[in-house]
Amino acid sequence: MAIWISRSRRIFNHFVQRACPLSLLHPRGSRPFSYFESNQQEPQCYHEEEDYHVDIKHDENQAMDFPGGKIPFVSQMKFISESSETRLACYRVLDNNGSPIPGSVFEQVRKDLAVKMYSTMVTLQIMDNIFDEAKKQGRLSFYMTSVGEEAINIASAAALTPDDIVLPQAIFWPSDFSDSRSTNSYYLKKSPFFYRETGVLLWRGFTLEEFTSQLLGNKGDNGKGRQMPIHYGSNKLNYFTVSSTIATQLPQAVGVAYALKMDKKEACVVTYFGDGTTSEGDFHAALNFAAVLEAPIIFLCRNNGWAISTPVAEQFRSDGVAIKGQAYGVRSIRVDGNDALAVYSAIRAAREMAIKEQRPIIVEAMAYRVGDHASSDDSTKYRSREEIEYWRRRCSVARFGKWIQKNGWWSDEEELEFRGNTKEQVLQALERAEETEKPPLADLFTDVYDQIPSNLQEQERYIRNAIKRRPNEYPSNIPL
Repeated sequence: MAIWISRSRRIFNHFVQRACPLSLLHPRGSRPFSYFESNQQEPQCYHEEEDYHVDIKHDENQAMDFPGGKIPFVSQMKFISESSETRLACYRVLDNNGSPIPGSVFEQVRKDLAVKMYSTMVTLQIMDNIFDEAKKQGRLSFYMTSVGEEAINIASAAALTPDDIVLPQAIFWPSDFSDSRSTNSYYLKKSPFFYRETGVLLWRGFTLEEFTSQLLGNKGDNGKGRQMPIHYGSNKLNYFTVSSTIATQLPQAVGVAYALKMDKKEACVVTYFGDGTTSEGDFHAALNFAAVLEAPIIFLCRNNGWAISTPVAEQFRSDGVAIKGQAYGVRSIRVDGNDALAVYSAIRAAREMAIKEQRPIIVEAMAYRVGDHASSDDSTKYRSREEIEYWRRRCSVARFGKWIQKNGWWSDEEELEFRGNTKEQVLQALERAEETEKPPLADLFTDVYDQIPSNLQEQERYIRNAIKRRPNEYPSNIPL
């Protein structure tokens, strides 16, 4: 019979004095903690005439053998400081001129990979410019750019494998903001953060046609036009669809990572989020969840200095996000998010640790958000133009471009030709998407229930009757 004793030393002593075979009382590895055990060795048998009571008293004056490990005692009262004297250092490889910093250690990138990374960053830039302009022209209802954060997108994606699963940044959309074409900015302080991982999907092979179909909600959209713009998703690319609630993807990502662990997959999960997300409870729950379950997951925080109009100084008092990992037992690193080589190297290392050691990792990428929060935002209302321009001159795309040019892998002529061709391709994709018809009306009510319930059937009848009564008030490009 096995007897579990961990809370009462008196009962424990009683049995020890009368039953020497402690392996019967506490089989190796079965106890939460022991008053006697040291360095995981099997405890010795003691008898009444021996001085084990003295040993207990001595040990307990030095340390508390508490669940989780021994805690040493100190006789002087000392509070833990709210912050360290120096800020957490930031890992960097390339300087602002695209030259490697002497002595820097980084993952070597071959020519074809480097050129693909750079060309994808340029493509993302061009997409952002064209789609943002299309929104201002009224051709799109909503859009968000990744200006200033291109390196985080592309370099992190390049460091992963197709089997790694991505859960992108979520969006919180205020319930009282119903007109996505509005230029009002009253809602901006209500939502913590938005989604900016377009480049990850672009790297994985999401086509220009798929992007534009989603933005316009036509029948080529994977979501059948049910989502607002930039809510991309792709099952075949292991990329979860963006949801409209902030931080909910974080604990979900831990669950996905734990599933990979259970299935013994050689893959990890990467979930992206902004600095504003760390003010949500789901962030803290996810870190604890991942640490306790030892889930293979990378928490990639894009700390761009602003959660919409809220600066990080008003978001938290800690030294950024990476430092929060220590409280949860999660390994972390801070990296220069404008340095593609640093991001690539950090994610490669984080992925290897997450999979081989089965542990969560936090990567905090520091990259100032140069663009407006969204197409409905005017960021000069809450920050100076000088501040924006200061960071615009430190463009991550230009820095990486200088590096590949110095290596002889890219030229100004190739740059000019590539930008011209890509711009034409994006414009053509947008025009084709505009001409493509919308999904049929019936798709509003499918893909949730196996058998459409009566309340949804009633709603569909109501809409069809409304269209019959006022056909001129409804779009003509939606098949009925």
